[in-house]
Amino acid sequence: MRQVIAELTAKMEKVVDVLAREFTTIRTGRANPALLDNIMVDYQGEALPLVQLANIVAREANLIVIQPWERTSIKAIERAILKSNLGVSPSSDGNLIRIAVPLLSEERRAELAKLLARRVEDHRVMIRNIRRDSIAKLKKMEKNKEISEDELKSATKQVDQLAEAFIGKVSQLGNDKEKEIKEI
Repeated sequence: MRQVIAELTAKMEKVVDVLAREFTTIRTGRANPALLDNIMVDYQGEALPLVQLANIVAREANLIVIQPWERTSIKAIERAILKSNLGVSPSSDGNLIRIAVPLLSEERRAELAKLLARRVEDHRVMIRNIRRDSIAKLKKMEKNKEISEDELKSATKQVDQLAEAFIGKVSQLGNDKEKEIKEI
């Protein structure tokens, strides 16, 4: 029974962590190197993550500077950034790539808010599915006489409480990111 609850907790924590990482890649009008985490660059016939090809820093509130390890990769990095649909345009001086992160328009803020709401709901559903699977395991254990009916009720209550706590964490992440997006 404890093992089922420990697995449940680990899975739900992973769902929350994945959502937090996804949110770092959503542009908020502020320069954040994490915006470029999911960009794959076609370099010498291989698709490589941008972070493996360059040093990425946010020098100012609205400027990201990319310093490639090899100057020959600059054009490939620029193409990958343009293809990424981040709504930013890279500019290069031959050594560095600069990305000015423009302020978000109201229309774009509304689109991002909808995207956030969709992702938050998807992760809530994931947590509910984990909850459902855990309760099914517990019921199977009770059916196989591994735990008593009272233990089942107690464990089910504990699973429900954990699920509600993690759904609250997901909702809080969504609310925090939405405030960040709506900030001007």
